[in-house]
Amino acid sequence: MSTVKEVNAATAFSMIKKGALLVDVRETREIDRKAFGVSDYLSVPMSRFQSSLQEIPAERKVILACHSGSRSGMASRILVNSGHRKVHNLQHGIISWERNGLPVTKQESPSPLTMLFKMFRKEA
Repeated sequence: MSTVKEVNAATAFSMIKKGALLVDVRETREIDRKAFGVSDYLSVPMSRFQSSLQEIPAERKVILACHSGSRSGMASRILVNSGHRKVHNLQHGIISWERNGLPVTKQESPSPLTMLFKMFRKEA
């Protein structure tokens, strides 16, 4: 039986550049705020992970990732138990990824004043 291999952010980034697929198990609202800055990734939120296993290619190396590495660790074990053999978990998730200076895309946060303006603005 295969085991889940833990990888650090730098190793994961190198693997992705060589063809591994990043599978982000965070929820859509989390990804909308901050996403891994890689072009080849798959979003499979943990809330529907079990029912979406068929979306994850079994023949390809996959790196599961989340915010801190906890949810992706659980998802990695589910994937291995379903027969996938090339499964890696990103240690410390996007937190570590960003701390290592790897690419992320962020949604601009509106200023508090802009948010208040939107809350109290009345449409004519």
